[in-house]
Amino acid sequence: MRLNPRAFLRWLPFRARLTAAISGLFLLTGTGLLAFVVLLARYGTAEQVQGLDITYDETPDRPLTGAHPTYAAVPTARDDVAEIRKMGETVQAVQDAALRQMVVWSAVGVLVLALLAGFLGWWLAGRALRPVASMTAAARRISEENLHERLALTGPDDELHRLADTFDAMLDGLERAFESRRRFVANASHELKTPLAAQRAGIQVGLPDPLPDHLAEVRADLLATNREAEQLVDALLLLARSDRGLAGSEDVDLTATAGQVAAELAPAARERRVDVTVEAGRTPPVAGDRILLRHLLANVVRNAVQYNHPGGHVRVRVGDRTLTVTNTGPTVPAEDIPALFEPFRRHAPDRTAPTPGHGLGLPIAASIAEAHTATLTAAPGPRGGLTVTLRFPPAH
Repeated sequence: MRLNPRAFLRWLPFRARLTAAISGLFLLTGTGLLAFVVLLARYGTAEQVQGLDITYDETPDRPLTGAHPTYAAVPTARDDVAEIRKMGETVQAVQDAALRQMVVWSAVGVLVLALLAGFLGWWLAGRALRPVASMTAAARRISEENLHERLALTGPDDELHRLADTFDAMLDGLERAFESRRRFVANASHELKTPLAAQRAGIQVGLPDPLPDHLAEVRADLLATNREAEQLVDALLLLARSDRGLAGSEDVDLTATAGQVAAELAPAARERRVDVTVEAGRTPPVAGDRILLRHLLANVVRNAVQYNHPGGHVRVRVGDRTLTVTNTGPTVPAEDIPALFEPFRRHAPDRTAPTPGHGLGLPIAASIAEAHTATLTAAPGPRGGLTVTLRFPPAH
């Protein structure tokens, strides 16, 4: 397999790429400097050797000793040439040896300093990227529940500071948008409850018993429509409340809450011929809002009962800081599950299908779970239906 250096560099983290760039730049400049010094040294020593003046003393100037005088040998022209050649070879050998030693040790020094530059580059890159790391951690920490937090990066007005300011400005816009949505849902729900209550009272007073059969059916349809509208408004109010987060928390027994929800939904389960069972042992309580958690379980179990088939079952298993609801029913493709957590989305052939509910059960449950810093996930069941799992974070 052929290695693509460019693709490999893109795969490396930015800090590693910056360190590699610093080390490579130091190694390249060090190698260039070494080559420059070697060339200059070789040229300079060659010039110095060519400029040497070699002179010989041709007059013997030695004292006489003993009975017989001894005279110094006078060098001939051939001896001069041999001596000069020998001296040149010696100087060349010394020059080559010095250059080799200089190149070897300089190369070792450049490599050692390149490694040192790499370590220093890694440290400097970490120091330079520390504001980016803090910005990333803050961005991960900020969610819909704590949009009021800001990066608030301090320091000079540089590129990182301007990036943090831009991110804070974006958070300002998101906070205003989410707050506007929450106010709209809460205010609209409150405004709708009053006319719906008045409408129900008008139907009951204006169409009292006894009534002809056709008017009795009309009154029953009107009251059923009014009741569904009130349930929708109550669901929207609950969604708005869970979006605002928790005002306080207390210890909540999930096993007892699951038992209460199963008892409340028992008549609807019997009507649809669905068996609801709760399996739990001794589990520690979780911190949260008791009413909101009961609504969460009620929505999940109610969905499991409604989207089931006659003779099916619903299993509620309570574990250590986990709760799982598994039901039988129509097969739900895995790619359709994320849409079930969007408001007013139901797993039905179309919007006009006679499916009970308003498509707010799982979105409200997910919002309540997020307010408790828990996670609510869903997966296709082994025999149709869904397996919905609620996980609470570990206790501190």
